[in-house]
Amino acid sequence: MRSLQGRVAIVVGASGSIGSATTRALAIRGATLVLAALPDAALDALCDEIRSSGRDVLAVPTDITRRADIDRLVATALERFGRIDILANIAGIGSSPSLCDASDDMLRTVVEINLLGAARLMHAVLPSMKAQRSGAIVNVGSVAGEAGVMGIYSGSKFGLRGLSDSVRREVRSFGIGVSLVEPGFVRSPMNPAHGERLPGPEIVADAILGAIAHPRRASIVPWTYRIPVMLVKLFPGLTDLVFGDARIQERLNRDAREQKEPQCSEPSS
Repeated sequence: MRSLQGRVAIVVGASGSIGSATTRALAIRGATLVLAALPDAALDALCDEIRSSGRDVLAVPTDITRRADIDRLVATALERFGRIDILANIAGIGSSPSLCDASDDMLRTVVEINLLGAARLMHAVLPSMKAQRSGAIVNVGSVAGEAGVMGIYSGSKFGLRGLSDSVRREVRSFGIGVSLVEPGFVRSPMNPAHGERLPGPEIVADAILGAIAHPRRASIVPWTYRIPVMLVKLFPGLTDLVFGDARIQERLNRDAREQKEPQCSEPSS
């Protein structure tokens, strides 16, 4: 893709595996970076790494469940650099595949981060993007937002898919692209059971950069997930039969239930 020299990018969830891979990829292409994540050593270390490569970077510790933090992030970026060209909404949190296994606090937190956080971030950056009549927003969803098999996590990612569609149509006439990248399983702390067998987070970072250069409705990575997603859409009844099987549900939830006792009762088999 073309150089991003002179373009200002906010990366939300920058200290995570996908966020840090995306940050490095943007830095290589010359973008000026504003890194947002909860305050921790990983955010500071990433900022130091990017700065040592000669790129202009600013770390803004941010809790995206707090609107005041989001507004401060955007105001700081505008005050420091005068514009915002790119928003990469990468921050996210997983949940148990079973709705019954989630506490009420977990239900609220997943929606606040995965859906409401992304909505608030777009709401905060769009006035400046509309004023400059350009911009690129990339939201990171999940293939679980195409197939409802992961409890409240799927619900939040389904919502993000609908929100991305709606906002894309709302701001298209202002020259702003809104894209959705939907990863399957990639190597990250969210998927520890798979070890090194999964593709690295760089595959998602590459898709994010591709969507910045050429905005698109949605991009599924790795490409092998496109086939099961297509089958889910073509044969929803068959999907219900497969994932409604008690044995499949047990396999989906087994690892999560080893970590935590269920919080609501299930019918006996």
